[in-house]
Amino acid sequence: MQWQENDVIQNSNWIKKRKLHNVDFFSDVFSKRIYSNRYHFEDLANEIFYEIFEYLDLYDIYKGFFNLNQRFQNLIINSNFLNQINISTMSKSKFEYYHKNILLPNKHRIRLIRLSNPFMNELIFSSAYTILRFIHLETLIFDHIEMKDFIKLINHLAHLHELYSLIISLADHIQSLSVLFSSIFQLKKLKYCKIEYTIKDDQNQKSISFDLTRHVFSPIQYLIINGDFPFNSLNNLLSCLPELHHISIQSLVNSNDNIKIDDLSYYIHLRYLKYVSFKLNSIDFNKFENIIKQFFDYVEILHLTMNSDEKYLNAKLWQQLIISYMPYLRIFDMKYQGSIENKYDIIKQFSSSFWIEKKWFFTHEHDWKSTMDRGVFYSSIPYRRKDYMYYWASDEQLYSHNQEENFNSVNHLFICSKIKDHCLKCFPNVNQLTFTLFFDDWNDSIVRNLNCMISLEQLTKIVLEPYRIPLKDIIRLLCFTSNLHTLQFHTFGLHHNNLDVVRRNYAFEYASKINKIKSLILHGRCSLNELEFIVNLFPQLKCLETGMNRTEIQQIIRFLLSKTHNKTQHLFYLCIAYTPKYINSNLYLWW
Repeated sequence: MQWQENDVIQNSNWIKKRKLHNVDFFSDVFSKRIYSNRYHFEDLANEIFYEIFEYLDLYDIYKGFFNLNQRFQNLIINSNFLNQINISTMSKSKFEYYHKNILLPNKHRIRLIRLSNPFMNELIFSSAYTILRFIHLETLIFDHIEMKDFIKLINHLAHLHELYSLIISLADHIQSLSVLFSSIFQLKKLKYCKIEYTIKDDQNQKSISFDLTRHVFSPIQYLIINGDFPFNSLNNLLSCLPELHHISIQSLVNSNDNIKIDDLSYYIHLRYLKYVSFKLNSIDFNKFENIIKQFFDYVEILHLTMNSDEKYLNAKLWQQLIISYMPYLRIFDMKYQGSIENKYDIIKQFSSSFWIEKKWFFTHEHDWKSTMDRGVFYSSIPYRRKDYMYYWASDEQLYSHNQEENFNSVNHLFICSKIKDHCLKCFPNVNQLTFTLFFDDWNDSIVRNLNCMISLEQLTKIVLEPYRIPLKDIIRLLCFTSNLHTLQFHTFGLHHNNLDVVRRNYAFEYASKINKIKSLILHGRCSLNELEFIVNLFPQLKCLETGMNRTEIQQIIRFLLSKTHNKTQHLFYLCIAYTPKYINSNLYLWW
């Protein structure tokens, strides 16, 4: 069985996009049947209404059609729309209508629920009685939920006998992985689980270790962990998952506890484990080798990213491991990030007959102009890799047995150095872009070269990690990315500009008219004047996350909530970062 995150939601969105291009269909329907034959709108066939509904949100369908007449009520009640409740970001008043008229009357038939903020969690699952009425619920998605609220819910969720898929993103810092996973393992029907969490930088490592002293078994087959997980606890975790098929961990980290691999006397054979994807942060090769020997007997697909210990670049060690302990391996996808200086002779071992016969090819890239210590060695066949890190130069010698790279599967591109003029790499399906470095000579050529690699019009999210990117360059980028809906950058650029002068610039005026930014994350603190600039630049803004000067918080909130102007007419969700005594040191407002 193939599992994908939010399959129903993603497929629905894909269908809608495809149908938007089918102009002829609607042209024929409306021009021939309505205008030529003078039909009334309600005379259209049910099938046509279902086609129209594909374009609309469930909220708009219900509010616009349900109370028209009995026919439309029956159309909506007998459709599949009410089986899948994807409550995206919306205002509080809109959600209250949604909750009362759509969700509560249909909870007995709902199979999927997705909630986008912690306020929705509290309103929908306010009592055990309410939870148990969702008798056919199969998939539950919490985009943001506090740990204490999740723990309250978990005992009741265990009584939902059809719940097999759980996706959670925790809003606060995790305090104990043992508490989190032991709670999830209570769900005895669960097959798919995706967890996202964060850990405080200064948190005691012992407190986050995963250590179930008694053997607890979970039926989970697909497990995805987006967060730091202690490597020394990996044995314990895997030993709790006898039916595991697929595991992905975003970050395996060293911990300071005293649990050692050899201390755990109980092991199981993971006969169903076929897919493994790990990012190893400062994990010694020898330690990871023990994990391979113990658990990877039946693994067929192995994706690894690592950033230390040059033993990972030793092809002979890998060859011995694969032959002896991973006989069924058919995809070996490795990415080593770090120093590759003076390691070319070692790297060339990956061009031996063993690797060529299996059609496993490798190359490396690095930024020649900055330092030889920064680079990446990786499998050149992307194996449907969804992200790609771009560096300035690549080593052509390792391409001798390789075909042209195909980047069709990549949807997230990381720019880690200045873009090469006339770059031949093409990423046709990238919709998310992250800049990891600041370029002193950012100019129009950067945008031009970038547009040769990707379609800027296709981008929906951009993350600008460097704090020094000038405001004028951010605005210039907005002029070429009119379909962007999410943007993230540092407030540094706001602090070092005369914003009144910038506001009179033509680029500002053009960018403010064409951009469709709905969600904005600002790292750092904003003043009232800077927030006024922001809402003028992003007039369609719905969700805003930023830090604020404590002395101006009341003034800023009063401005954002004011009805004397229409600059924030779409804004309904605000996260004020760095505020003590609130969730994750943040204050959330929803109206």
